[in-house]
Amino acid sequence: MIRFSPIVISLLVLFNGCTDRQQPLSELIDEQLSFAVEQYKGMHAIVPADRLPRSTHMETGELVTSDSRWWCSGFFPGSLWYLYEYTGDEMLKEMAMARTALVEEEQYNTGTHDLGFMLNNAFGNGVRIAGIEAYKPVMINGAYSLMTRYNETVGCIKSWDHGNWTFPVIIDNMMNLEYLMWAFRETGDTAFYDACVSHSDNTMENHFRDDYSSYHLVDYDTITGEVLGRQTVQGYADESAWARGQSWGFYGYVTMFRESGDNKYLDQAVNIADFLLSHPNMPEDGVPYWDFNAPEIPDAPRDASAGAILASGLIELSGFVADEDAETYLAFAEKIVRTLSSPKYRAEAGSNNYFILEHSVGHLPKNSEVDVPLTYADYYFIEALLRLNALN
Repeated sequence: MIRFSPIVISLLVLFNGCTDRQQPLSELIDEQLSFAVEQYKGMHAIVPADRLPRSTHMETGELVTSDSRWWCSGFFPGSLWYLYEYTGDEMLKEMAMARTALVEEEQYNTGTHDLGFMLNNAFGNGVRIAGIEAYKPVMINGAYSLMTRYNETVGCIKSWDHGNWTFPVIIDNMMNLEYLMWAFRETGDTAFYDACVSHSDNTMENHFRDDYSSYHLVDYDTITGEVLGRQTVQGYADESAWARGQSWGFYGYVTMFRESGDNKYLDQAVNIADFLLSHPNMPEDGVPYWDFNAPEIPDAPRDASAGAILASGLIELSGFVADEDAETYLAFAEKIVRTLSSPKYRAEAGSNNYFILEHSVGHLPKNSEVDVPLTYADYYFIEALLRLNALN
């Protein structure tokens, strides 16, 4: 485990201490969540009733929406549920229910691994926050749909059905395991648990390099279960550390420790966190470049979504480790949140098509969604604020 020196810890604390004098954390949290409420009420008003927000057009700045089949479809209803949890505002609950209903048909979708993002964020938050029992059958159906993509020989859940790969598994897939662990607890079906453990273990063995950075994609042979190849599709190069992928993997192992109690997942999460926080190309303000090995650093685009995911995961991780480590992780998470709350990343009221954050990167190699708002960046920013709020 990488340990930060007392000097580094002191600098982190000093940074946060200085900003605390400018604005207390509790005040900042309330301000940002209140802003999010107004933005998302505005967004609900402009997005057609049968559509879901996705991003803005890179050239025109026009709002880009999607139907329920887009992998991000659950983030907007999930964010509305989070904001309802914070405010108790019944209008937000009605909005959340209306947008959640749009995703219901995806419970039968066996053609994607993203059902955790789609169904768990929407229906799962509705169950947890509002106690809506009618959502549970949808969740269970969706979990069984996701399990059709699990291959026992490989020991993983298949990610993509396109491309020239045999059985591609991307690091993002770690984010779906929370959903299947919920299904295990709800149904008692141990197949869910076994799949989550197997997927986590194989990903830990095959996706990660010695320094705890990860590849984006590992391709498996379905006959032998052996690795056919490793690469990074959405990052700079196969051997680079694509920033959002690092955050997905980190967050996924924090979640698997919470859900399973197995210390090997906690150790993995800590090792990934220490790789990221001590990386020489991690910017001082905590919001990563789109790839830690991007050749144009320091002029490379930043990815607010990678920062928001990392911040939320660090806040949860801080509750699982010793006090000294907890302070380090929490201080870094707070630094990210303060940066994202600043005018550098947070939109002005009523602008940005009512998204909260600016400057995220979707798929730079394909010149798709570069330096634009993204619905999942907002979701994890809201989640990080709520997690900080729970600690204050």
